Amino acid sequence: MSDLKKQLHALATAFVQQRLDAVQQALQSAEQSTGEDTKSSAGDKYETGREMLQQEKNRGMAQLTEANKLLIALNRISTAGQSTKVEDGSIVKTNNGNFYISVSAGVLSIDGENYFAVSAASPIGAKLLGCKAGGEFSLNGKWYIVKEVM
Repeated sequence: MSDLKKQLHALATAFVQQRLDAVQQALQSAEQSTGEDTKSSAGDKYETGREMLQQEKNRGMAQLTEANKLLIALNRISTAGQSTKVEDGSIVKTNNGNFYISVSAGVLSIDGENYFAVSAASPIGAKLLGCKAGGEFSLNGKWYIVKEVM
């Protein structure tokens, strides 16, 4: 089981790393654009362009901070051992899909099987936390039965 946890953890980490790389690339591009922007006789146009670039950099920095938080959260998750109740790092199989409780990273596929990487703070993650095999709950009109916790 821990091999599956390690694989899912690696895929989630790769997802977050791709986000980090994309944000860093965008920030470098914005920084480069700022350096290339020269003042023209149309002062207002120059100032508007500079302000737009600054806003883009601010958005990029916020995204970078969020991606770093995800990476920190992932680094705190253990891939060793198995638990009987759902906690961070658990793999949960239900009648409505498989879940990896870690960070929100979308669908991760291993050996043709899909796992939804969800945060414990997400609505489904919050419902799953603490559940054991055989546990049941309803979310958005859908009934979930926990088949297995790993």
